[in-house]
Amino acid sequence: MLTHPTHERLTTLGLTGMAKALQEQRRSPDLDALSFEERVGLLVDREAAERDTKRLTTRLKFAALRQSACVEDVDLRAPRGIDRAVFARLVGGDWIDRNENLLVTGATGLGKSWIACALGHKACRDNRSVQYHRVPRLFEGLALARGDGRLLKTIGRVQLLILDDWGLSVLNPPERRDLLEILDDRHGRASTIVTSQVPVEHWHDVIGDPTLGDAILDRLVHNAHRLQLSGESMRKENARNQTLDANSNP
Repeated sequence: MLTHPTHERLTTLGLTGMAKALQEQRRSPDLDALSFEERVGLLVDREAAERDTKRLTTRLKFAALRQSACVEDVDLRAPRGIDRAVFARLVGGDWIDRNENLLVTGATGLGKSWIACALGHKACRDNRSVQYHRVPRLFEGLALARGDGRLLKTIGRVQLLILDDWGLSVLNPPERRDLLEILDDRHGRASTIVTSQVPVEHWHDVIGDPTLGDAILDRLVHNAHRLQLSGESMRKENARNQTLDANSNP
């Protein structure tokens, strides 16, 4: 007789996971064999799982990852020069706890953004704050928000920042200053992933100023892990496989 008002009370209190589990228990006669403590334990476990899911959803929404990628889906069999042991350590995430960086470089189509987003997704699952930005759009956003420090403050605060498509063009003076401010705020305090088609040894040319280039790279490169991808474009490989599949299934 008290089950229905109890369900409503749980919902009112924001314990929606427990409310759902209570309904499920009502419909499952097998649970009658469980003790009171066991049934309460199931309610609590369900509430904890619901809250974990909501927090993950919130973190992923805030991260705004470009790709819906998971580390479990990264194809380590493809000949891209990814060392399994190194990738396993990156997935573990201890480097984020140590405020270290990761540089992912290689030609277009090798999956740099996918790998970065997969590691970002894993960081979200590990209860870390993440934010993704394509570098050209980030600089556009900073230019529009000039004088409003909220975007820079948010970027400086996240535990893992992903800067994708770095090096597509030479930076102009405001972009150089913004990048230095971002990396200075994060140096020794948080981790950054950078993806780029440009080899690291040519990043000075992309920055376009020797003095600021030294300052920027000092904060970004010296404590960074590196993934140098090589091989054939994954896009070309996927397109070739799709063509073969289509030809074999007339």
